[in-house]
Amino acid sequence: MNNKFLFAFLVVVTTSLMGSSFAVAKIGLQHVSPLLLVGVRFTIAGMLMAFFVLLFRREHPHVWSDWLHIFIIGLFQTAGVMGCIFLSLRTITAGESAILTFTNPLLVVLFGTLALGIRYRVVQWSGVVIGFFGVFITMGSQINLEVGALFGFASAISWAIGTLLIKHWGIRLDTWVLTAYQMLFGGVVLLIASSLFEPQRFDINAQSLFILFWLVIPASIIQFAIWFFLLQNGNPGKVSAFLFLAPFFGVIFGWLILGEHIGLSLVIGGAFIFLGIFLVNWPEKRDPVTGKVI
Repeated sequence: MNNKFLFAFLVVVTTSLMGSSFAVAKIGLQHVSPLLLVGVRFTIAGMLMAFFVLLFRREHPHVWSDWLHIFIIGLFQTAGVMGCIFLSLRTITAGESAILTFTNPLLVVLFGTLALGIRYRVVQWSGVVIGFFGVFITMGSQINLEVGALFGFASAISWAIGTLLIKHWGIRLDTWVLTAYQMLFGGVVLLIASSLFEPQRFDINAQSLFILFWLVIPASIIQFAIWFFLLQNGNPGKVSAFLFLAPFFGVIFGWLILGEHIGLSLVIGGAFIFLGIFLVNWPEKRDPVTGKVI
């Protein structure tokens, strides 16, 4: 993307929308049980996106195995990630949940090496070490290993697995179709889990309906649309490097909207995590003559 101002503006918009969902969701838990709220959110968002991909005749899978892959991705990327996030918000702050969730790029490097044999550069492994040092500081000093912290870290694990599955299977799938149906399938799984594992509660009032609207439209559909636009019209490595801004906005919105205290350990640990994520996503440089990474 040639317009740097537009690029910067869209990066701030999409990452701030990502971060805002943590604080907004925590307010929503006052009115709706966690799995039900996130299940309704992504079922509606998935249905709306599925309507648009059908309307614009995006290419859909033609074999059942591709649909199965989309379902499995949705199981980790939406049901696992978002279910754990919303459960974590019952006992830890929105900022803490955001920071733990967005350690997923660090886990992608670790899991990618162990499971898929992917080779990463020294700068990326440096990011992993620095990032996990930040997790140790944050969890050891600020969160005190509450069950919400475990759910927050579980969301990062699920997100890392989903990312690797997308990397492995997604090359054969239309990005918009994959996004729409993995959200829809994940949302349905969350609704089923809600009916089985929690006492369901949904207080219908102006605040709960606005929260649901915010989580479905700006924080899901618009956020995804901008993110994919940036990935498709810019350098994916450069774009992904700015993902560290999302937990930053998660902390900021937790402070602005919920009045959450930002402790020193959270600041220091979060800074190490942000640096680690930035290094993990550092774009590689190639020799213009040989094409080798330099």
